[in-house]
Amino acid sequence: MVSSPFGRAQQFARMYAQVGLETEVEAASPHQLVLMLFDGFLESVGRARLAMQAKLIEVKCQQIGRAVRILDEGLRAALDLEAGGDVAHNLHALYSYVISRLTLANLRNDVSILEEADRLIRPIREAWVEIGPQVARGARA
Repeated sequence: MVSSPFGRAQQFARMYAQVGLETEVEAASPHQLVLMLFDGFLESVGRARLAMQAKLIEVKCQQIGRAVRILDEGLRAALDLEAGGDVAHNLHALYSYVISRLTLANLRNDVSILEEADRLIRPIREAWVEIGPQVARGARA
């Protein structure tokens, strides 16, 4: 089977993007890595919403699954519940709630639940961006 030039171009573009992402991750500070997780989550929820509206079930499931993994294996797993006090516990509860809502959104094909997940996580991401300069100053001190 001969692949088309367009198909090969897409494959090279994906490989290039993967190398770029790996380079970005290797050079990122812990603060930047968490920001990348938030951005990946929001991107996946947005893609899931578009896929749901277009009735692309496989893409919807993949993107919701990716969003759940980012919350569960990335953001929630990174929380230090002992040292983080109430903030860490509240974030843990929020992430758990959003994971359950994403599962329901997937089962019901409910765009409004995806929008709710975005509305709940986006302010946390924005707060994370806001503390970036303080984190950078602390790292230099």
